[in-house]
Amino acid sequence: MSQDFIIYIAREAVYLMLLIAGPLLGTSLLVGLIISIFQATTQIQEQTLTFVPKIALVFIMLIVFGPWMLNLLIVFTNNLFQTIPNIMR
Repeated sequence: MSQDFIIYIAREAVYLMLLIAGPLLGTSLLVGLIISIFQATTQIQEQTLTFVPKIALVFIMLIVFGPWMLNLLIVFTNNLFQTIPNIMR
């Protein structure tokens, strides 16, 4: 097992993590921005107003993108398990 191979696996894991977290974080960021603009224009300074829409939309995004995220994780894990015998040689 070489150092380049370990760096490759770590890079693929970080890329996969960003790819999976991206839609959820992007949605949360966009909803937070829209709600904060709404709060600034109406001068409503309620702190809990942002949490319910963010949580609801993140759950909706999990339902929509959940199968795609799970498929990416399964492919990565299968590839990792297939390379384990090659690592031990």
